[in-house]
Amino acid sequence: MTDVLVAFDEVIEKFDPALGLEIHVELNTNTKMFCGCPAVFGGEPNTQVCPTCLGLPGAMPVVNGKAVESAIRIGLALNCEIAEWCRFARKNYFYPDMPKNFQTSQYDEPIAFEGYLDVEVEGETFRIEIERAHMEEDTGKSSHVGGSDGRIHGADYSLVDYNRAGIPLIEIVTKPILGTGDKAPLVAKAYVSAIRDLIVALGVSDARMDQGSIRADVNLSLAPKGSTALGTRSETKNVNSLRSVERAVRFEMSRHAGILEAGGSVLQETRHFHENDGSTSSGREKSDAEDYRYFPEPDLVPVAPSREWVEELRATLPENPAAKRARLQGEWGFTDLEMRDTVGAGALDLVEQTVAAGAAPQAARKWWLTELARRANDAGVELGDLAVTPAQVAAVQALVDAKTINDKLARQVFDGLLAGEGTPEEIIAARGLAVVSDEGALSAAVDKAIAENPDIADKIRDGKLAAAGALIGAVMKEMRGQADAGRVRELVLEKLS
Repeated sequence: MTDVLVAFDEVIEKFDPALGLEIHVELNTNTKMFCGCPAVFGGEPNTQVCPTCLGLPGAMPVVNGKAVESAIRIGLALNCEIAEWCRFARKNYFYPDMPKNFQTSQYDEPIAFEGYLDVEVEGETFRIEIERAHMEEDTGKSSHVGGSDGRIHGADYSLVDYNRAGIPLIEIVTKPILGTGDKAPLVAKAYVSAIRDLIVALGVSDARMDQGSIRADVNLSLAPKGSTALGTRSETKNVNSLRSVERAVRFEMSRHAGILEAGGSVLQETRHFHENDGSTSSGREKSDAEDYRYFPEPDLVPVAPSREWVEELRATLPENPAAKRARLQGEWGFTDLEMRDTVGAGALDLVEQTVAAGAAPQAARKWWLTELARRANDAGVELGDLAVTPAQVAAVQALVDAKTINDKLARQVFDGLLAGEGTPEEIIAARGLAVVSDEGALSAAVDKAIAENPDIADKIRDGKLAAAGALIGAVMKEMRGQADAGRVRELVLEKLS
């Protein structure tokens, strides 16, 4: 059945949205949550498994201490209280990608609870209250072969890879987010973005949404305008990009409104998000907690972090990413647009390190967001994966500042750095890239340009100084870009004054 969608502006006029976001973060521990199997992305299917993560009889789990540490640091960064005593539970359900037929998770005794995170949207600050951040293990991955969209419906057969089963997860669950109005889609996007930034800053996960190491479940309900009761929610599962989070909220608001306007009832269910058109489709009816028959995990001892350890971990927390961005923007004098583009390009840390190595902020930003960003795009790699370090970028800029090279020649130095030809100084020497400072050579090149372009020379003599650009260009071409353009301009005007 085709969904009846209500225009977004009309939804806002008649309904109040309530959001709920559940974010799953895969931790970057060396091994899985309860066994010694490697916890790495990729690998041949079903090669990173053992009796414990496959749930074979008699296999006994052991808690990954590094995962507990990461969970505590995440909780502290989210302003949560850290439990003095907590334990794991069995969440019982049958699904092909869960080999044990239960998931080891935390239920009513999470390691972190009652926190918050502030996000800013269009100049307005929204406080997102965190209900809990708990530890659990990831499931395997199902692949549905055949059919048109890679889903189980219409597939010829399915394959399951259990390499991911047992990877340590932290699930961060918000309380209902109210009062967002027409900003609901943007608030959801901003919150997931802020969580991702925080996770990266903590160093507990690579937070790659495209690889599933951070995934968002988007809960959405609508209530009539002014109502104090919450509506029936739907849960869009495993949304894997910031733009998709925003689109999923917007679509579900319009879909819910269409059902309610027609006098129907929203079904509490999970839904799948479709990247191609931003729509969602029905998955399965949503289970409640009692359906999972939770009970304490009998094979694991409780986790009881000492207060001293918690405070030691608190001392390791990095600066809040939002506060850091605001501080750096003020120190660097960037406009809002410049800062937004720097962050959006994934260049903030690179620019910061380049500035720390001695470059001016605007110069550091220029190289990373233009020349180096283009090269990363051409090579199909992340900006930070280029074979150029912030220290090298700062060294190149220092040579520009010293007039040893100019910007055009600096681009050739970057060619050499990417090719592994040595330091910037070695590349300049080997390639003969230094700016020509010999006054005699410059003067001769200027004389030649004037002689070959008499009409332009006459314009300059008549006071049309803008025409000097053509002669400067001719000199730069003659000297293969190795002249000091500023000095060339001075010589042109001196000779034609």
